[in-house]
Amino acid sequence: MSDYGRPVEFGMFPTPDAARTEHVIALAELADREGLDLVGIQDHPYQSRFVDTWALMAVVLARTERVRVFPDVANLPLRLPSVMAKSAASLDILSGGRFELGLGAGAFWEAMAAMGGPARTPGEAAGALDEAIDVIRLMWSGERSVRYDGEHYPLAGAHPGPRPVHDMGIWLGVMGPRLLNVLGRKADGWCPSVSYVPPPKLADMQRRIDDGAAAAGRDPRAIRRLYNVFGAITDGQTGGFLVGPPRMWVEQIMALIVDHGMDTFVFGAEADDLRQHQRWAAEVVPAVREEVARYRAAST
Repeated sequence: MSDYGRPVEFGMFPTPDAARTEHVIALAELADREGLDLVGIQDHPYQSRFVDTWALMAVVLARTERVRVFPDVANLPLRLPSVMAKSAASLDILSGGRFELGLGAGAFWEAMAAMGGPARTPGEAAGALDEAIDVIRLMWSGERSVRYDGEHYPLAGAHPGPRPVHDMGIWLGVMGPRLLNVLGRKADGWCPSVSYVPPPKLADMQRRIDDGAAAAGRDPRAIRRLYNVFGAITDGQTGGFLVGPPRMWVEQIMALIVDHGMDTFVFGAEADDLRQHQRWAAEVVPAVREEVARYRAAST
């Protein structure tokens, strides 16, 4: 894959730790103050030490002014998509258009079943996510009533609304061939994590997304490519991928943009270290932005 030419954006990935909620808010406020673009919050309702992601996102939006917020990614099996569509649109309205929707098929099935959720096979999970995209779009359609003949999420004369105040994206955190194809056909973005999808795996998955887009008559460049990245910003010592000084981070992120087609980077530090996030915002992000501008100017 090569650079798709999309705007390059940056974010933070704070942990929704119930014991450190003010720290989480402080990180979001830092992202807002330092000109980052996104705050992504994982959604694992079965994790006892986490606060509810949707409640936290509402507070983050209330405590910030500019940064956009999204679930990274929302747990579909425990959240009905018709209701999730209303929640997402409501947060978008209340924040003046600063909410996006990341969506996942689900994992940790035993934990979800323990909470009363479904224990789906991989095929069922993929089918449910495919349907959920349709259901969410219908619930944002502005129609008086909608119907949908779904196996997992049927609608029988549901009344949509409200609509988001901006063209909200649906970004999928998926890895399998079937759902990568679904993403290319009907979703707006891809948000894998480096821990599950390391750089050597990106090219094949990007091709599957692009093939799905082409089959649907879509331009692959219309699809955002986010990457949740984790590592350590050091004062000189190096330790492999994304462990090293800021200059090394810039070089490695540039390779992800130029060689692998990624365009958005959401950073999470070990133990949500404040200093690491400050260095990300002040030392890495501006340098990558400058490097991207130089590269693209030289390529035109």
